[in-house]
Amino acid sequence: MEGKTCLCLFFSLQMFTPDSTGTSEDEMEKLKEELKKWKERVEINEKTKAELLSCKLRAEEEYVKAEEDLIKLKNLQEKQHEDILKSRDAHEKELYVLNQENAELKKDVEKLKEILAEHSSKLSRDGQIKKKVAEMKMKFSHMEDMRDYNPDMNTQCVFGVVTKIPFRLNQSEALLTFEDEEVAQKLTKMGKHTVNLDSKTADVRVKPFTLEMGITFELHVTISGKKINVSEVPELSLPEDWMRDKLELNFYKSEEGGGEVESVNYDKQSRRAVITFLRPGAANSFVRCTKHPFVVNGRIYRLSVFPNVHSCLKKFQLYCGISKKTILLKGIQETEEDEESIQDMIEIHFQKPSNNGGEIEKIKYVSRGATWVCFEEDT
Repeated sequence: MEGKTCLCLFFSLQMFTPDSTGTSEDEMEKLKEELKKWKERVEINEKTKAELLSCKLRAEEEYVKAEEDLIKLKNLQEKQHEDILKSRDAHEKELYVLNQENAELKKDVEKLKEILAEHSSKLSRDGQIKKKVAEMKMKFSHMEDMRDYNPDMNTQCVFGVVTKIPFRLNQSEALLTFEDEEVAQKLTKMGKHTVNLDSKTADVRVKPFTLEMGITFELHVTISGKKINVSEVPELSLPEDWMRDKLELNFYKSEEGGGEVESVNYDKQSRRAVITFLRPGAANSFVRCTKHPFVVNGRIYRLSVFPNVHSCLKKFQLYCGISKKTILLKGIQETEEDEESIQDMIEIHFQKPSNNGGEIEKIKYVSRGATWVCFEEDT
């Protein structure tokens, strides 16, 4: 706008400039000076205009650059937002999985606690370990006089228990137990043997074998000489202390023996009681008595009486079941003979001293299938 104004003024000056003939020199000078001033103003305005255009261009460039930076920033923010959402989803999924696993672990822990509590109640109740043990024969060895050691006249028993170790005897295998362990060791060192089986010969291998671990322990049983257990106490509408007094009086005057009672531990809920006599050995008179009369208010009841027994395990040990007298034969070829005949042939072969054999205590041969053989610790 300023440039256009200057041009109009310049034009008007040209239009109204008087003729040189009718104008004085002073006026001409003034007009020249005025024209010069307007030219200077025009130049200044042109420079200002150029600078403004330059500023405008720089501003537009900065605006474009700012828009690009803004777009980049928006894209970056959107990407970061997406990454945050993805990360949050991943964390939420991971947290969900961890929560699920934690819940499963808690369930497993609760189950293990229940199993542990169940086993604990089974293994330890009234100081006794309750566990099924395979039936076994027990042999009485001796009795020791414990009177000087036991002032309560208790009866004490000790049972030594050794478990049998099972061994799986597979097809075409045989077990031989010799009387002399040196014979078994010598045959094992030889490794291979040629055995005559009827009209054929068979190369068999002798292998040493290690059985699974076995256990041995002592069961100590103490039968009290001062205490007896009573059960099936009748349910009567009497206070517990009255029932306790009647039980004490009943066993104090018992015809089987009894005597002065030291204490009565009575449980009304289980209908059981433990009677403790003052005199050592007083309980021994009730050993053969399974039923005992109990008179209350003129009525006779029958109490079940049995010894007070305490048992515990001692000297619990693991032992390695390695038999030094037994050898394992492998690779026995099948023949037309029956299993018993082949077993007899094997026994005859390994009994001969010429075959480095000796007297055999036991032999077991399996031609087909498999069987289990049990070993015991040598004592």
